[in-house]
Amino acid sequence: MEQAEKTNNLENEDVNDGSKSTNQGWTCRLVVASLFGAFGSSYLYGYNLSVVNAPTMYVKEFYNKTWNDRYGQPMEAASLTLMWSVTVSIFAIGGLVGAIMVSPLVKRLGRKGTLLLNNIFAIVASLMLALGEVAGSFEMLILGRFVIGVDAGIALSALPMYLGEISPKQIRGALGQIHSVFICVGVFTGQVMGLPELLGQESRWNYMFGIIMVPALVQLLTLPFLPESPRYLLLEKQDVAGAEKALQAFLNKKDVSKELEEVQEEYRAQHSIHLVSMIELFKTPSVRWQIITASVTMGCYQLCGLNAIWFYTNNILKEAGMDSNQIPYITLSTGGMEVLVAVVSGTIIEHVGRKPLLIGGFGAMAVFYGLLTIFLNLQTKAYWLPYLSFGSIMGVITSFCIGPGGIPFILTGELFEQSYRPAAFMIVGIVSWLSNFAVGLLFPFIQEAFGTFCFMVFAVTCLAGAIFLYFVLPETKGKTFAEISQSFSKINRVAVSTTKEKTESGAAKEKVENSDTENGQDNDITEM
Repeated sequence: MEQAEKTNNLENEDVNDGSKSTNQGWTCRLVVASLFGAFGSSYLYGYNLSVVNAPTMYVKEFYNKTWNDRYGQPMEAASLTLMWSVTVSIFAIGGLVGAIMVSPLVKRLGRKGTLLLNNIFAIVASLMLALGEVAGSFEMLILGRFVIGVDAGIALSALPMYLGEISPKQIRGALGQIHSVFICVGVFTGQVMGLPELLGQESRWNYMFGIIMVPALVQLLTLPFLPESPRYLLLEKQDVAGAEKALQAFLNKKDVSKELEEVQEEYRAQHSIHLVSMIELFKTPSVRWQIITASVTMGCYQLCGLNAIWFYTNNILKEAGMDSNQIPYITLSTGGMEVLVAVVSGTIIEHVGRKPLLIGGFGAMAVFYGLLTIFLNLQTKAYWLPYLSFGSIMGVITSFCIGPGGIPFILTGELFEQSYRPAAFMIVGIVSWLSNFAVGLLFPFIQEAFGTFCFMVFAVTCLAGAIFLYFVLPETKGKTFAEISQSFSKINRVAVSTTKEKTESGAAKEKVENSDTENGQDNDITEM
């Protein structure tokens, strides 16, 4: 009778404990951390992709006026175009610098600490961009774009790393998609602020850049109250108590022994957590194809051409024959579609999986790029053909946001275990930002050289990416980091023991060590 009562009490305790968390692992702390983390990071990246689109004409006029005031003559047209191209594309150079910085930062400061420090770059950049016109300095605008690029380069690596490490494996993909959703929200907000009725005017365009400060300040005020990554605390700082407390906060339950054991299995699988450098990562045979897969996926993410559409949407729509007065509102609809599809992708990713969404997204983009090329070449044949061109642009955007828009960041965190993750994000970040810079700088010249056939370059890239991922990428849905690494053992031609074997080996080692001490708990902490 007493035993039955005890069992019922334990069951009731488990039920009450589980009722505190939301369905399928979603908790208030996880949602708050992802929302505020993404608002000060992903949102700013998306906003800075689109914010330069609307004020292009006014910024060029400012450049020309400043040049004329300094040197007594207007700037040559070619020089003005080059300077504006540099202003747009130097954002990616800053991103490259940020990607190089992120590995030592996350090692020293942690994931949350890096995100907090990163807000300083956003605030400084906002001041430089907003006050450049007042100071009569176009150099401040160019430098400000570089600094906000550094912010984006750090954020696009540190945030996915943080989200991937704080989320349970069953919702890791859905939580990671919040990063993609906020990029799209940022793009949409930049388009809204660029409307003539708001800040898209000659007297107000600099305020569009001042807004950058707001998300940074919000993140700076909220993130200190949220826990650090439990995996970082346990595996890199050996802070067992801190990791347990963080897990309890994120999962909203007291008993996190199962989750701690999962992290310990990863520790035992790697024998020790030695954070490798980028050079060491390249020399490690067991992760060779993970590096290739992550780099190809991220390269296709940038080279698929969507950044060209974001940077030069207005020009593309003009070429498609749209009325100039309607273009800002048409552009706004593309941003709204991005947000909607990104949200849909987040709701289905754990059901469909990463691989089908990536392959389907890149494949559909190739199809829509082909249709866009056909319609652009025939748009003078009928008055309704420009609308089909716009429909193809919407098809490209929808295909991108359903998979390629967010999953590459999730994959980079999933394909590598703790020892390799910071260096992997640095490598993938470098690939991403070099590709971003190339598209931003070269697309106008590609457009000039190939005319309406320029989008076939992106179609080929998307098709090649889809084919590669079909043959190489394993499905990572619902798997632990150790299990994902094991799925690459065959293609890497490296013998990897199973998790069970590693666990048994670790348990045997622990048993031997326990025989030499009377305090088993102290021994566990020492081993971790």
